[in-house]
Amino acid sequence: MKPDTSTAMRDLIARIRASIPFDAPETAVCMDECKGCSMKMLEYLASELDSWDYRLAQGETPNFGDLNQLAKSARKIHTVLRNNGLVE
Repeated sequence: MKPDTSTAMRDLIARIRASIPFDAPETAVCMDECKGCSMKMLEYLASELDSWDYRLAQGETPNFGDLNQLAKSARKIHTVLRNNGLVE
């Protein structure tokens, strides 16, 4: 049985938080040469995750488009972070 969209969103948020180094020190995030600002992307993604945590706590039910959009943003940011050497 597949989970409902709220459970799927909570699972997605947990997977994103586990795979993205939100707690990395700024000196490790901002290197000499970047291909996209890792710090700004981390801040954006953290705010999106916090927003969804709040919305879920308030009883909002995400739709499949919401899940897809968050997953797509996280994949793109993960790619930039990988290109900048912050994740493998």
